[in-house]
Amino acid sequence: MTGTTRSSADLDPRRRRILVRAWRRGIREMDLVIGGFADAEIGTLDEAELDQLEQLMAEEDADIFRWVTGEAETPDRFRTAMFDRIRAYVPDFEPSAADPESQAGQS
Repeated sequence: MTGTTRSSADLDPRRRRILVRAWRRGIREMDLVIGGFADAEIGTLDEAELDQLEQLMAEEDADIFRWVTGEAETPDRFRTAMFDRIRAYVPDFEPSAADPESQAGQS
């Protein structure tokens, strides 16, 4: 996946800005997590959820990455139902040894 798969044509300006920022995070892993979430959910988030998303996106990518992967404890202010939904968009960043593609070229 190289970026958004969602059209922003039907979105208001605030949602468009958030969608663009979600896919331009600074580290690719966070593009995939926040961008994937935004692609799927941006059209249905209410104003309070948009506020929460913008507050989260103001944090350092490395911190967000540790929170969504469980490597670090999530601060209380981000322990929300929406943050739990974002976690659902975390891809498997470490393919298993049983994955044939992860074994390619490792002879």
